[in-house]
Amino acid sequence: MSNLSENTQNKNTKIHSLTNAFGDVFKHIQQGLKIVNSQLNLHEVGIITSVSTGIAKVSGLPGVGFEELIIFPGNVLGIAFNIDEKEVGVVLLGEYAHLQAGDEVRRSGRVMDVAVGNALLGRVINPLGEALDGGSVIQTEQRLPIERPAAPIMDRSPVTTPLQTGLIVIDAMIPIGRGQRELILGDRQTGKTAIAIDTILNQREQNVICIYCAIGQRASTVAKSIAILRAQNAMAYTVVVATEGNEPPGLQYIAPYAATSIAEYFMEQGRDVLIVYDDLTKHARAYRELSLLLRRPPGREAFPGDIFYIHSRLLERATHLNKERGGGSLTALPIIETEAQNISAYIPTNLISITDGQIYLSPSLFALGVLPAVDVGKSVSRVGGKAQRAAFRAVAGDLKLAYAQFEELETFARFGARLDDDTRRIIEHGRRIRASLHQSESSPMPVPEQIMLLLALSNGFLDSIELLKINDAKNILKKAVAQLDPALCDRFDTAKSLSDDDRQTIVELAKRVLVDFEPEKKAITT
Repeated sequence: MSNLSENTQNKNTKIHSLTNAFGDVFKHIQQGLKIVNSQLNLHEVGIITSVSTGIAKVSGLPGVGFEELIIFPGNVLGIAFNIDEKEVGVVLLGEYAHLQAGDEVRRSGRVMDVAVGNALLGRVINPLGEALDGGSVIQTEQRLPIERPAAPIMDRSPVTTPLQTGLIVIDAMIPIGRGQRELILGDRQTGKTAIAIDTILNQREQNVICIYCAIGQRASTVAKSIAILRAQNAMAYTVVVATEGNEPPGLQYIAPYAATSIAEYFMEQGRDVLIVYDDLTKHARAYRELSLLLRRPPGREAFPGDIFYIHSRLLERATHLNKERGGGSLTALPIIETEAQNISAYIPTNLISITDGQIYLSPSLFALGVLPAVDVGKSVSRVGGKAQRAAFRAVAGDLKLAYAQFEELETFARFGARLDDDTRRIIEHGRRIRASLHQSESSPMPVPEQIMLLLALSNGFLDSIELLKINDAKNILKKAVAQLDPALCDRFDTAKSLSDDDRQTIVELAKRVLVDFEPEKKAITT
């Protein structure tokens, strides 16, 4: 009887211990369920029906929006471009060789954006914000959509501050203001990129952030430009957004928009920003390729009907904000390549009508060794003249007219016609102007040196100097600037006009240092 009671007691003890153990397990499970609140996430998915060069056709995705990001296998991104009834045409933004018909895709619920912030300064990135310079992963706290509406008219201010390029032919005769859009156009290999790079180099210590956007360029060309910027310590205030010619056309298409969003971030912080688009011809061709692949109807030169709009909405974002918006500015220098000097082609005329002026580079001047090869007669700045420094306006006012007269008369002089003394004098003066405007690449000229040279030109001090010695005379004048009072140099930026005393001081100094270049007077024998 005792054995039976002991067995019963042992069983009760085991059952009780098991009950406690299960109770503890269920208690922990209940606690875990309170912490973990599982949710079902719905994803709208579609199927790839076809893949072509840089594009894909997708079925499904009934709720997709225009320009929404689509996520493909391998984390390849695409932008919904054509929203048709039965399928969606998607522009691919990465390597697509592994994509096949039947692969599953899904919506992201957001539009294409790019990382922005001070961490981008000094870096080389692609339009997706990925580093291309071999450096560390870029960490930023903010992202902005690449497509953003331009600032309203009431949020803008007039262009009042000059953007010095360091190139005397531009600063004196085709001035650019901060917030302006100035087109650079010309045939290939005429120095368009060189002007843009020199302008970036001249922004050192000018409190200007620079964005260089290379669109569809050869890798060697981009590497050369970056090497120049690094050698001149210009990468400290520059961001390079680059796409190569062998990359998908979708990346080339979004590159300028991504670069502009990066520039707008700094502009909205109250900074002055310069952005260079090199070049929009390749951008237009990439968009044409995408449009034709997506079966959009072609127009003139096979470009789609909205080719004007893709550039106007891009360049309209360049502006000068009012003080309530921070007072920042975004200056745009788009570059366009012409063919056989035809500036009346479709894309050049579009950009000429969108921008506030153009700088035309002439192949004939380039062949003659006139660098930069700016054709002053075909170049204009519709806004920058209001922002030009008063010292420049006082000195360079008649320079463009004198140079234009020289170019016309020089054509007649080539035919061997007899010329009177006044015509000969105009031609000789014009030749000195052209020689004085010659500048080597990557050697921007500070404002005081430009003022000194322009005053020497306008007063005729260089007319008696041989053409072969003009370069030596220019170097002497540059060195003489160090003898000027620093307060006088500061007045170039602040004064409303160049005073007579300041002008006389500079003229006397220029005349004194150029004495050694005057030709010796021959003795008269009887």
